[in-house]
Amino acid sequence: MLILLLLLGIFTYLIVRRSVANITRTPVWLLWLVMMTPAFIWTIWVALNGDSDVPVELLLIPFIVCPLLYWALIQWGRPVGKNLSSASKNSSADSSVTDPTAPGVNERAIAAINSGKPEVVRPIDKEEEAALKNCFPWSIYYLRDVEYRPQALICRGHLRTSPEVAYKTIRENIEKLFGNRFLIVFQEGLDGKPFFALVPNPQRQVAEKMPEQSSFRPGLAAGLLLITIVTTTLSGVMLSGVTSEELQGNLGLLVQGLPYGLALMAILAVHELGHYLTARRYRIKATLPYFIPVPPALNIFPFGTFGAFIQMRSPIPNRKALFDVGIAGPLSGFIVTVPILIWGLAHSTPTSLTEESGILNFESFNPSASFLIALLSKLALGGQLTPTSALDLHPVAIAGCLGVVITALNLMPVGQLDGGHIVHAMFGQRTGAMIGQIARFLVLALSFVQREFLVWAILLFFMPIADEPALNDVSELDNKRDFWGLVALTLLVIIVLPAPATMTRLLF
Repeated sequence: MLILLLLLGIFTYLIVRRSVANITRTPVWLLWLVMMTPAFIWTIWVALNGDSDVPVELLLIPFIVCPLLYWALIQWGRPVGKNLSSASKNSSADSSVTDPTAPGVNERAIAAINSGKPEVVRPIDKEEEAALKNCFPWSIYYLRDVEYRPQALICRGHLRTSPEVAYKTIRENIEKLFGNRFLIVFQEGLDGKPFFALVPNPQRQVAEKMPEQSSFRPGLAAGLLLITIVTTTLSGVMLSGVTSEELQGNLGLLVQGLPYGLALMAILAVHELGHYLTARRYRIKATLPYFIPVPPALNIFPFGTFGAFIQMRSPIPNRKALFDVGIAGPLSGFIVTVPILIWGLAHSTPTSLTEESGILNFESFNPSASFLIALLSKLALGGQLTPTSALDLHPVAIAGCLGVVITALNLMPVGQLDGGHIVHAMFGQRTGAMIGQIARFLVLALSFVQREFLVWAILLFFMPIADEPALNDVSELDNKRDFWGLVALTLLVIIVLPAPATMTRLLF
C-alpha cells in the first residue's frame, strides 16, 4: 500500500508541475499536498481499519473540500494578466503554450506582476502604436482601442470578415512591422467578441541562446525507449506466471514476456507518433516520444510503464491543428489496439464469474465492465462466452485492455487531455471547459458504480478545466472534423460504460 501511495504521489507531483506550476505562484509542494490529502486520509483509514469500507462521508468530504481549496490556492497565486499570456507558454504532452516567466518575456512586465501593482507596461512606444493601428484595415477588423496589460497588448474592435481572413491579414501586417517580436493571438472575449492579443514571443530569445536541436534530445528518447522495452518485457514475464526465481535460473524465459511488452509498446508508440507526425505536418515543433519506464512489481504496478508523452515547443496555430493533433493520438492507438485485443481475447481462458471478478483482476476479468470489450470478447470467443463467464486474460489481452484504458483516459474531454483539445476545437474554449466540468462529475458518479474509476475522478478534478487557446482560436472546424470529433466522444462512451444486462444476455 505504501509503495502504491508513493507511486501515486510521484505521478500526482508530475501532474501538478505540468499543469499549473506555470500559471500560479502558489508553491507546487502545497498544491501537491492538497491534491494528495484524500489519498492520505483513505490510506490511514485502511491501515487502521483493515478491509472495512471507507465511510461515505470520509469519501465525499475530502473529495469536495480539497478541489475547492486547490482551486482557491491556484487563483490566489495567479499573477495579474496571466490569462492573456497563455498562448506563449511551453507545453508538455499535448499543450502549446509557454511559461510567461520564460526568457524573452518583457522584464518590466514580470516586475509589475511580482510586485502586485497594476502598472501600465508599454511594450511598444507611441510611434509603434500608431503604426500598429495601420495593421488593422477597417474592412477586415475595425480597431476600436488598444489596451496595455502587463504581459500583452490587447486590440479590441469589430470583426468585419471571416476569422481566417482577418487573422491571416493582420498577422502578416504585424509580422512585417515587428518581425517575430510578438505572438499574435486571436480569441473570443467574455462578451463573445473576438479580440487580438500581442504577446512577447519567448521563443525569440530562447532560439538565440539555445540551438533548436539541443532541446529535443533524441538520445534521451532512445534510451527511455530501450529501458521501457526491458521493463515491459519483464512485466510480461511476470504476467505470464513466471516467478523471479524461475527467471533467474533461466533467462531464456524472457522470451515469454515479449508478446506483452511489444504489444503494449506498439500501442503507446503509435499513439504518440500520431501526435508527433500530425504536429510536424502543421510545422509545430515537437519532441520525439518520451517513454516512462517503471520497474515491474506484481500486485502493485505490474505494467512496466506509466505511458509516454511528447512535448510541443511552439504554439498551436489554429483550432483545426488543435483538433487534428489531439485526435490523431487516441485514434491511431485505438486502431492498433483493436486487433491486439481481439487476438489476446481469443487466446484467453473463460472462467466462472465470481465476486472478485472485475476490470483490474486479470485472472478473473469481467468483460461486461466495458460495452466495447464485451463486444470484442464475443467476437473473439463466440459461444465460449456466457453471461456468467469471466476471463483469465492472456498477457497480450492485458496489453490490449491497457490500450483501451489509455484511449479512454486520453479522450476524457477535460483540460489538456486529448479529449479536452477535441471539445475545445469543436465548441470553443469556454464551451469546452463547461463540457469538461460536466464530464468530471459524470466520472465521479460512475465511480460509485465501479470503484476503479475513483482514481480517474480524482485526477480529473485536479486538472485545469480549461484548455489553452490556439493562436487563432476563433475560426471554427469544418463538418468533417465535427463528425470525427463526435466519433471520438462516442468511442469514449462505449469504453467507459458497462454493458447493460439485457445486452449481455443477448450477446452471451
